[in-house]
Amino acid sequence: MCLLIVERVSCELGGKYIVRVKKMTDCQGDAEGAKSPLELYEQLTAQGDEVRTLKTAKADKAEIDAAVQLLLKLKVGYKQMTGQDFKAGCPPSENSVAPNNGPAAVDADDEDTVDPWNVSTSNAKGVDYDKLIVRFGSSKIDKELVDRIEKVLGQKPHRFLRRGIFFSHRDMQQVLDAYEKHKSFYLYTGRGPSSEAMHVGHLIPFIFTKWLQDVFDIPLVIQMTDDEKYLWKDLTLEDCHHFAVENAKDIIACGFDVNKTFIFSDLDYMGATPEFYRNVVKIQKHVTFNQVKGIFGFTDSDCIGKISFPAIQAAPSFSSSFPQIFKGRKDIQCLIPCAIDQDPYFRMTRDVAPRIGYPKPALLHSTFFPALQGAQTKMSASDANSSIFLTDTPKQLKNKVNKHAFSGGKDTVEEHRKYGGNPDIDVAFMYLTFFLEDDEQLEKIRQDYTSGALLTGELKKILIETLQPMIAEHQERRKQVTDETVKQFMTPRPLNFNF
Repeated sequence: MCLLIVERVSCELGGKYIVRVKKMTDCQGDAEGAKSPLELYEQLTAQGDEVRTLKTAKADKAEIDAAVQLLLKLKVGYKQMTGQDFKAGCPPSENSVAPNNGPAAVDADDEDTVDPWNVSTSNAKGVDYDKLIVRFGSSKIDKELVDRIEKVLGQKPHRFLRRGIFFSHRDMQQVLDAYEKHKSFYLYTGRGPSSEAMHVGHLIPFIFTKWLQDVFDIPLVIQMTDDEKYLWKDLTLEDCHHFAVENAKDIIACGFDVNKTFIFSDLDYMGATPEFYRNVVKIQKHVTFNQVKGIFGFTDSDCIGKISFPAIQAAPSFSSSFPQIFKGRKDIQCLIPCAIDQDPYFRMTRDVAPRIGYPKPALLHSTFFPALQGAQTKMSASDANSSIFLTDTPKQLKNKVNKHAFSGGKDTVEEHRKYGGNPDIDVAFMYLTFFLEDDEQLEKIRQDYTSGALLTGELKKILIETLQPMIAEHQERRKQVTDETVKQFMTPRPLNFNF
């Protein structure tokens, strides 16, 4: 059997990684020629011990990161060899080798498509996020980091952290180091407004960002990329700007504090703030056309607006883009919570930052919110049947879940009672991992569904009863958001912080 290992040769290079592909059996470094599942299991166990030893000894960060990256690569190889996830203390059986399906087995590595505009996979469980961490060169949010966040904050971490919904990061340890030394930072996230109505998946980064703002007590900037939607979609400028204002109302309804939050439209802010545009130009000068083509897949037929846009999404990563908030300071680090499909923008940004005298932004990456039809793709506002919109009535929501939510249950009640369901591919259960706060209740639902005690219809009913009041409450809060409220949030102004 021939396994492939992707070896990262060089680090951030204009946001693109140079990789070398080699056979597992030829590896003398990464896999040391492992020939059986048990040998690979033993390598994984040893590598896990090595990571723990380095962390306990407080070794150099680069050394720890390299060890963790190798551990993740070995896990990918183990899953490809055995068809199972690695579990410490559970060695593989002698026969636990995934079937050899010839060339298709090799092609399986390329099944996940993840970029800022497309997300798809053929796996019913969704994107393989461990592979994505290796591919993007980020770091896994492990239990040690979650525990440290809890210790620094003195409170229970958000459920998105506890459950691995935010699963990857860049430089979060550095952010915490600075915070413990009483050095401030700020948050930056955004929304691409392509329609009036947002769906529940769009709430994920804002729910988490609201929690981060509350627990760290820091400023937040939210970019509405109405210019991007004009460049990519068949929409008028007026429509895109209108959608930005309407989407801002849903964002404000998440509970953000007007004294700590600045929301801005690119179409408005870039022309009104010279400092922002100057940063855009600095970034543009330091990224070549070949680099953006390599990072984003642009072609010669793409309009020049698309090619220059990444610099606009990068600019809010630098505090000097907001002189009204940070009084011209250039040294305040930015933390960006976002879905991992946005990471290419910020790999580019992190490469440019030191060359123009700014700190690299740190990132927290989330998984994707699956479509109702399954985790092979993320929920999309352009497909009404794949999405639960924030404007849906209780009846519409109930019908969508019952009719369209992909089930991990069996075909008949008898079979389901006997064999149980698969929560890992069941959309109703996936949604509950995002929105049900009680960890113990969620685990009981998982166990009952897996055992067959809980039927698919009963699981969907739990989801409906969880989502209906949540969306109704959001709709009530949104009704309170007036045009004047939006204007307050979107007016450039000082926030209640001293810099």
